Amino acid sequence: MSLILSLETASPVCSVALHDDGIIKASSHLYISQSASSQLAVMVDELLKRCDLKPNQLNAVAVSEGPGSYTGLRIGVATAKGLCYALDIPLIAVNTLESMVQKVANQFSDEVILCPMLDARRMEVYCLLANNKGDVLEPTQAKVIDESSFEKVLSKNKVVFFGNGAAKCKAVITSPNAIFLSDIVPSAEQIGELSFKKFQAKHFEDLADFEPFYLKDFLIKKPKPAF
Repeated sequence: MSLILSLETASPVCSVALHDDGIIKASSHLYISQSASSQLAVMVDELLKRCDLKPNQLNAVAVSEGPGSYTGLRIGVATAKGLCYALDIPLIAVNTLESMVQKVANQFSDEVILCPMLDARRMEVYCLLANNKGDVLEPTQAKVIDESSFEKVLSKNKVVFFGNGAAKCKAVITSPNAIFLSDIVPSAEQIGELSFKKFQAKHFEDLADFEPFYLKDFLIKKPKPAF
């Protein structure tokens, strides 16, 4: 038996999930922006109580590693590392975009290309390309979207765009091969699904050195002068 607690804080939707040998037992989602800082620990505690489990029964903690919200990722990773240190259990990290692919891949039977997108300010998104089997075709990148974006792949394939970065691209990417899905957010449920494979392979992170996958530096806005 492998009980894995999963945390997802890379987007405005904060979620936690519990999987037993890759099978979901329970999950909880909070659709309130910036809720991770105050609610993540509470959600973990409530989830374990709902499943009648104690923290020391966990075998690992999985966390969404990014890319995504700088603050959200920092909170999620700090919480995950704290639990792993306290319980002396391994930490598993899962790419946020790959978990989004896992969420929608079974919706498509045709050979389509999947492109999860997370908002990264203005017309920039974090994205990757994968097939509907979950194999990554182009790695995670920060990409500024314009009329020529994905032109080559769209000329030969249907491409499904989804995530909170996709909506702003719909007016720009106008190829007939472009398909847009709405209301797809990262979830701890898919983090848990993918983490079980890593648990079996003993693909664990170094607790001392692990950092979120921010992809680019956090930009601090300078305050505007009063006058």
